[in-house]
Amino acid sequence: MTNTTLTRDTKAARKAMIDSQLRTSGVNEEFILARMLAVPREDFLPEEKAGLAYIDRSVSLSEGAHLASPLFYGKLLLEAAPLPADRALVISGGTAYLETLIAPLVSEVTAISSADAAQGKLPKGEYSLILVDGAIEELPSSLPACLVEGGRIVSGLVLRQVTRLASGRKIAGKLSLEPVEDLGMPVISAFNKPKGWTFT
Repeated sequence: MTNTTLTRDTKAARKAMIDSQLRTSGVNEEFILARMLAVPREDFLPEEKAGLAYIDRSVSLSEGAHLASPLFYGKLLLEAAPLPADRALVISGGTAYLETLIAPLVSEVTAISSADAAQGKLPKGEYSLILVDGAIEELPSSLPACLVEGGRIVSGLVLRQVTRLASGRKIAGKLSLEPVEDLGMPVISAFNKPKGWTFT
């Protein structure tokens, strides 16, 4: 990760990101724009990729990690509508960017790796909001147990090889994801469905 005290001031780049990528795509809520203006994306990238911090696409990192596009995070927070009383669980994409964005907006944030989440290694406790930093093919069966009744999840979802923003709410102990809109984002391979037999 880079240190912003040693690099040029990138607040102007963040302002341009907000004006050209977020506002033009319908993300205008001040709580989102304020957080994305306050958090330098380059702090979550290795030095050699810091120059890619404000492009309108995801940045791939080593070992399957990623920093998704600014628009993905803006839309994710817009759909999540975090509340001050929320206890949030973040399934990480390999950086701490999402949890840093949301931390001041909720009462508590816990982050776990996508590998641990996919294997059911979930923290104890009940959360009112789960955020997934990328697209998944299916929810792990153990995930609903982490949510309180009525709790929400916002994630990316892979449907017919297209990534979509999706959300869901735990009702009567059950949880499912419903697509909200098509949106480009990284796919978290740890959540891929097992490959089955196909006949041609």
